Amino acid sequence: MARRCLKLTHVASTIWFVICVGYLLILTLHQLRFHWWLIFSLSGQSVIVIFVLISLYLFALFRGVGGAQHIPVEHPFTSTRSYMGFYVAAPLLGGLAGVAGMIGENIHQFTLGVALGTLGTTFCVWVILDPAASLIETLLPTSRQHRTARLARAEAERALLREKRDGLLAEAVAREEQEYERWRQILQPQAERLAALLTGDTADSTLAEQEAADIGARAWQLGGLSCMRQLRDMTVAIVNDRKDRTDTDYVSCWWDGIGDWRRPSLE
Repeated sequence: MARRCLKLTHVASTIWFVICVGYLLILTLHQLRFHWWLIFSLSGQSVIVIFVLISLYLFALFRGVGGAQHIPVEHPFTSTRSYMGFYVAAPLLGGLAGVAGMIGENIHQFTLGVALGTLGTTFCVWVILDPAASLIETLLPTSRQHRTARLARAEAERALLREKRDGLLAEAVAREEQEYERWRQILQPQAERLAALLTGDTADSTLAEQEAADIGARAWQLGGLSCMRQLRDMTVAIVNDRKDRTDTDYVSCWWDGIGDWRRPSLE
């Protein structure tokens, strides 16, 4: 209930503050001999911009009032409900002060005094008093010790998360290397057979293509596309070591359509 009351009070204070600022703006323009039709025209064109700015301002303040408030240990004064109530109600309190100070004046002086009281009180509380109070609180020994300990704990938690992440990454890399080594031992005979098919006289024959497709299918069943790529790389390495290089990548053509394997584009 207290948090809800703070939000409602802040909405009312903000609306009242905007009304007072708008009144002072219009009054200033009128005193500078601007035509009334020009004032209303400017206000009409600016209503959307004003609405967006007020919405963003309310959203930011709602987050401050509703959730991430100051830590009580570090801000023993400004985090209290009494202070937060005073903070959000500053425009209304300024308006009340203006009403009390302008009793007996004519309507023009009365409205001007109320608007100036609202603007002055809000400025003093939101721009001067609140930052100064927060700064003084951060200089207190208890606040400084708690903040230092909190930052140290946060840094330790981040370091622990990084350590866990690095450990998981290292385990994944180690498992991948072990898997590749296991595949290498299994695929070595098949890679030598593919190299023989690539460099032999029957490299373009239907029988060689069928045998190469069978080898690629077994590699796909063993470890998917990664296993097929490793087998192809091993085959190319064997062919290069033998200095029997071929101009065409027959392996990619033979395996086209097996699992997710696709022949490279000619473009």
